[in-house]
Amino acid sequence: MNKKKIINDPVYGFITIPSELIYDLISHPFFQRLRYIKQLGMTHLVYPGALHTRFHHALGAMHLMSLALEVLKNKGHEINPEEEQAALIAILLHDIGHGPFSHALEHSLVNGVHHESISMLMMEKLNLEFDGKLSLAIQIFKNQYPKKYLHQLISGQVDLDRMDYLNRDSFFTGVSEGVISFDRLIKMFNLVDDNLVIEEKGIYSTENFLIARRLMYWQVYLHKTVIAGEQLLVKILERAKTLSLNGVELFAAPALQHFLKNNISESDFLKEEKHLLNFAKLDDQDVYAAIKVWADESDRVLSKLCGMLIHRQLYKVEVSDVAPDAAKIASIQKRLQTKLNLSEEDLKYFAFTISITNRAYNAGASKINILKKDNTLIDVVKASDLSTLQTLDKTVEKHVFCYLDC
Repeated sequence: MNKKKIINDPVYGFITIPSELIYDLISHPFFQRLRYIKQLGMTHLVYPGALHTRFHHALGAMHLMSLALEVLKNKGHEINPEEEQAALIAILLHDIGHGPFSHALEHSLVNGVHHESISMLMMEKLNLEFDGKLSLAIQIFKNQYPKKYLHQLISGQVDLDRMDYLNRDSFFTGVSEGVISFDRLIKMFNLVDDNLVIEEKGIYSTENFLIARRLMYWQVYLHKTVIAGEQLLVKILERAKTLSLNGVELFAAPALQHFLKNNISESDFLKEEKHLLNFAKLDDQDVYAAIKVWADESDRVLSKLCGMLIHRQLYKVEVSDVAPDAAKIASIQKRLQTKLNLSEEDLKYFAFTISITNRAYNAGASKINILKKDNTLIDVVKASDLSTLQTLDKTVEKHVFCYLDC
């Protein structure tokens, strides 16, 4: 069987699957499951076109990695075929540990087990199945390989993961502010002491990349209606889990049932394989099918929350730079308690506060170094003549008040 296939991608055109091993990894159930997990969770409630999947994103990131490695090789940097394939595998699998509606799941069903940890578990299990052929990819993924730039291309301030999701998410949402010059930026990649740098000619493309990331967070990822949808889903799963742990039998696919009925800590998840195997069977369809059934549950809180999501009757969301007025919160809570006949305990599902943060550039984690014509390096913020770029290296926090407006 010929396993060197070509995939037609709406963003980049044709993407080549370069080897039999990568073809087999893409064909594996762990990876195929990503077809049924939306990249942007509840964002389609605002931008109807945002229905692309993590499967799309993983393939796109792999494609950008192949372009980047080719650029670096053409500039005289030695990357052998084993390293090249390992880097492609590492970025292909970087998001394999995402669950359905990723962040909602992390906050409710799996008790703070982050998708990066689950990705690592899945890669290690795949490595056993594929007789150790993923060992080098895992080293690169963990940043344990001497050529640091290979990891930086996967996880850094100007990595190919971010480059693809900005490009892809702007394409499917139609938000033009997220469009970046990915091809020019990749062509400006170079290496100094095994670290990734951007040649001076690429400074404006780098500025555009950072600004696009900031705008996409406020306009797409942290849009107040997206927050409303995601928080509603968090509360639904939280309520379903509370009921299940108290012995209430709820409809759910077996894999979802596993996480509803068990309070699994992070250490338990990482130690016991049964949790990973159940997680690997979960996708968006399991969660949404359950929600449609739960809308008719006898529990008033769960059925109300599910009905709200199904009919897009979302929370009202108020975003501000300062904490919301306590008197206003108390007044709204009292009104809701009376109108919906809620207990004090159940109020938390219908009126609550959270905070959100946005930081487009984190120089403390890893700098974006610009390679000047005299071969010296300078941080992008210092190299730029754009004064607003300095503000991108600061965490912006906003307060959010979510409540049912009835």
